[in-house]
Amino acid sequence: MKTCHLINIKNFFRIAVWAICFCLAFAQGASASNVIKDIRLGNQNDGVRIVLDGSEKFAYDAFLLGNPSRLVIDLKDAVWQNAPKVSKNNIISGFRAADLSQGKKGKRLVFELKNNANIKRKFMLEPQAGQKNWRLVLDLSTSGTVQPSKAPVIKTQARPSPQKRKKIVVLDPGHGGKDPGAIGRSFKTYEKNITLSMGQELKRQLEAKGFKVYMTRSTDIFIPLRKRVAIARSYHADLFISLHADSTLNRKAQGLSIYTLSENASDKEAEALAERENKADIIDGMDFSDNSPEINDVLISLSQNDSRNKSSKFAGYVVNEMKQRVKLVSNAHKFAGFAVLKAPDIPSVLVELGYLSNYSEEKFLRQPAYRKKLGEAITKAVMRYFNDPEVASAL
Repeated sequence: MKTCHLINIKNFFRIAVWAICFCLAFAQGASASNVIKDIRLGNQNDGVRIVLDGSEKFAYDAFLLGNPSRLVIDLKDAVWQNAPKVSKNNIISGFRAADLSQGKKGKRLVFELKNNANIKRKFMLEPQAGQKNWRLVLDLSTSGTVQPSKAPVIKTQARPSPQKRKKIVVLDPGHGGKDPGAIGRSFKTYEKNITLSMGQELKRQLEAKGFKVYMTRSTDIFIPLRKRVAIARSYHADLFISLHADSTLNRKAQGLSIYTLSENASDKEAEALAERENKADIIDGMDFSDNSPEINDVLISLSQNDSRNKSSKFAGYVVNEMKQRVKLVSNAHKFAGFAVLKAPDIPSVLVELGYLSNYSEEKFLRQPAYRKKLGEAITKAVMRYFNDPEVASAL
């Protein structure tokens, strides 16, 4: 009897422990529900940006339906903090929200659309410093739209095929006018003349490959650094290449290098941009007037991070092409806070074509044949960059 009693007690404790663990797991699951705190809209040139604030990382699905046109966002394990309200605009004609059907836990948001649209991009933002909310950002565009099929779910659609429009490259010949840049030790070559000649040669080669090419300057004029960035943005550049030639007291120093924006410099620039009064045209022509400063900081920083990653990818292609043709410095891909690299929405690099303080490199840079060789390497790198699957899918 004592043995049986002891067994019963052990079984009792096993069941009790199991029950407690089950209840704790259930409680944790229940508390993990995502609380949707707010929904915001921001107008863009070709559509609208939708931002959802939530307490947890989003488990979501977003798709388009036709007849009539509407955007559907399903949020799994979500509850409302307050009943959501969405204002009508030139794309959204109505809004409604309800529980997910078929016993699923969560919410469904339905945005009724005036016209057909594409989901241009969607991404999740984790909480930033001093913030607690997760953010789902979705860009809805009316550019290049197609009629949605009658299938219940339509996958996210991208922009029109990249082959349907020419990629835009903006070349920036460094210095100019009253600013000669570096001056060669042996032949007194002005950097501003080398960069302009190199820009003209590169423009010719890129256009021959089907790219649309603009230059920040095509004559010997002075342009402030910030203006060069503004010019690139005015052309809606897909890639920005600033051309320079280096100089140092060490006459033996030689080799080509390429710079992209450093992470620290980018963070500071994002903060400075976010504090500006006029933010309506910082990213994709987006109107930030209805957003909080915190959202503006995150969106600008996100765009700059994406551009910095793409810049590094292009820099890698340049290094790979150049090392087969010319001498490079050690660790040729470098990082710095050059002002011309700080466009938040344009992948940007600065190429130091060589040292004017070195006899051989100054002599080479003065030769059209050598500049043609450099242009061939950069052109091939540009082609590889735009053919990169990750880059092509984002354009």
